[in-house]
Amino acid sequence: MANPFVHVELNTTDLDKAKKFYGSLFDWKLEDVPMGPAGTYTTIGVGTGVGGGMMTHPMPGQPSFWLSYVNVDNLAASTAKAKSLGATIIRDATPVPGMGSFTIFMDPTGAVLALWEPVKK
Repeated sequence: MANPFVHVELNTTDLDKAKKFYGSLFDWKLEDVPMGPAGTYTTIGVGTGVGGGMMTHPMPGQPSFWLSYVNVDNLAASTAKAKSLGATIIRDATPVPGMGSFTIFMDPTGAVLALWEPVKK
């Protein structure tokens, strides 16, 4: 399938409470990964299907929300195309060392989505 969803991420106002809730609700494998000064990122292993992660919301004062990531072959081109179609860029191309890069945008209806380009191997 072209451009599949590849990652789902919870940006939460209370990471400990979210981990306790989702860890009890689902049979997910939660693993904390240090992110330096940014705190902790908790990966979500689901076995089969799309996994994800949880982190403390990077924008204080904003509500918790789930963010979906869609795989793209060319992040710059896809970001430019989204913008030309009326998207508002929330966070432009941001690298994740050794893994890839992402952009977060809001579509013309107000929905938020992330684009993901993995590191080319």
